[in-house]
Amino acid sequence: MSVAILMGSKSDLDIVRNAFDVLDEFGVKFTARIMSAHRTPHEAAGFASEAEAKGCKVIICAAGMAAHLGGVVAAHTTLPVIGIPMASEPFKAVDSLLATVQMPPGIPVAAVTCGKAGAKNAALYAVSILATADEELAAKLKEFRKKQREQVLAADEELQNELKERKNVKN
Repeated sequence: MSVAILMGSKSDLDIVRNAFDVLDEFGVKFTARIMSAHRTPHEAAGFASEAEAKGCKVIICAAGMAAHLGGVVAAHTTLPVIGIPMASEPFKAVDSLLATVQMPPGIPVAAVTCGKAGAKNAALYAVSILATADEELAAKLKEFRKKQREQVLAADEELQNELKERKNVKN
């Protein structure tokens, strides 16, 4: 396994599946588990403590509300930990975002945006970390970025062609 994905709750799964898709696209092996910093603290700490020995290189943690999962995991490993703040009531992910980015000095957790985009970005960040030691993966990541650029440029070209037909558009 190269990447571990931990979710604080099964309710996070629909969002986290976006990370699965990205890792699949890059051919990166991963494992996914549901573990809570508060309801299964011993299991979460044990998983984090053993992850490196099991071949894990990066851990992604998705958690809402107090969002302590990333911090608890980071406290038990020196592997890179990426936190995905998950939306929950009543604060719509603001609480989990603040909890994820406010780690004490010495226990870093990288934070990505909330929701589906956060799950995708967490996986892409994990890929970029792994790519520092894997030339094939680095090439795939560069090709991915190139395709993104081409898609945006093609969309702009379509827009510019559409706007040429309008009289009041200044180009």
